[in-house]
Amino acid sequence: MPATANDTRDKVRHLQNTLYLAAKRSPNRRFHALYDKVHRIDVLERAWQQVKANQGSPGVDAQTIEAIEAGGVAPFLAAVQAELREDRYRPQAVRRVWIPKPGKPEKRPLGIATVKDRVVQTAAKLVLEAIYEADFRDCSYGFRPKRSAHQARERIRKAIMVEQYRWVLDADIRSFFDSVNWQILGALLRRRISDRRMLRLVEAWLRAGVLDGTVLMHPTVGTAQGAAISPLMANVYLSVLDRVWEDRFGRLGRLVRYADDLVILSRWQWQAERAWKVLSDILARLKLELAANKTRLVALEDSTSGFDFLGYHYRWLPTRRGSGRRFAACWPSQRAMQAARDRVRELMPLQRVGLPISVVVQDVNRFLDGWAAYYRYGNSTQQFSSLDWYVQNRLCRFIGRKHGKRGIDRGLAIWLDSRTRLGLHRIAGTVRYDSAKAAGERFRRAV
Repeated sequence: MPATANDTRDKVRHLQNTLYLAAKRSPNRRFHALYDKVHRIDVLERAWQQVKANQGSPGVDAQTIEAIEAGGVAPFLAAVQAELREDRYRPQAVRRVWIPKPGKPEKRPLGIATVKDRVVQTAAKLVLEAIYEADFRDCSYGFRPKRSAHQARERIRKAIMVEQYRWVLDADIRSFFDSVNWQILGALLRRRISDRRMLRLVEAWLRAGVLDGTVLMHPTVGTAQGAAISPLMANVYLSVLDRVWEDRFGRLGRLVRYADDLVILSRWQWQAERAWKVLSDILARLKLELAANKTRLVALEDSTSGFDFLGYHYRWLPTRRGSGRRFAACWPSQRAMQAARDRVRELMPLQRVGLPISVVVQDVNRFLDGWAAYYRYGNSTQQFSSLDWYVQNRLCRFIGRKHGKRGIDRGLAIWLDSRTRLGLHRIAGTVRYDSAKAAGERFRRAV
């Protein structure tokens, strides 16, 4: 009988647990037999399941996930396995696309590998991640198993509320993914890996090149943002920062890092100023630098100032009860709100007026539900209400255009006649303060 998805998941999880425990028991061990695990069929099947779940566009070969399914997943994976086993696998160049930054006019590059390369990279990640997880520090939350941006948020709230950190170094690493030094990354990988074929595989992805339009480029630094293996490589690279900071400079403040986004929370201004200098020195050793125009110190004692991290805006505000008491508040940042409004506009353009309202509302609901699921823990009531009003306004204008009318009046009349709000979801009222507190309690017990 063919293996089910659960069987494959269990086998891969057993492999990962074995590698993790071996790495945890022996911090200096270098693993020499890893490449053969990448082309295990159960690992490739699990990698395919993850790639399919993430969907994504085709790479330079134009092969889609749907085309592979139509031709048969089993023969596709068998062919990939044979290429890896016989050392015939060669990654193709990454297709570069430019996507807008949320709330900003500029765009950022995104690398789209071929589906086959994404499967192999994911398979390698499944194997390597288990080893490096044994070394990663608790201050790192990004793209790690059983870790999330919500945990990073609660770590920050705890540092402000319980540990009384009042100064924040809001840091930004300049063009991190484009600046990763291959020699340094290779040296870091070799601390745990002695399997030459595995090291050559990672190097091949780095050197595969980037196709930007019709121009093929071969950069000598950086790793493609968007590649399946890149988040793990970022964590391996920046684990040096985590280790050096916690072992030598933790007295200066609490480091919270999510991939290349980070903040350092300190108790006193002199510590925050010193943290800025130390952080710059550590990054310089990694051939990285801070973006001077985006890195700043924030004094939380001033209730009118705050900082943004992972889409949230944080402040230390007085409570309504007064008595000099304060609390660590967080809500969607201005940039996150603008990005949400932009997305709503994209879902209701003039070109879609021919579609049934129910179809458009369904697409908007899907976005709102996902957006609210991320931001509902915190102090987001005002922002949720504001977005609800904006969505209603845009939808009424969209309905008016369907009827050849400008403005909001015709759409608003139809809206008011509908007892179900045309099926549109409301996110106001879904903020969960108690769940945020419970999440914080779970986090405090875990650490």
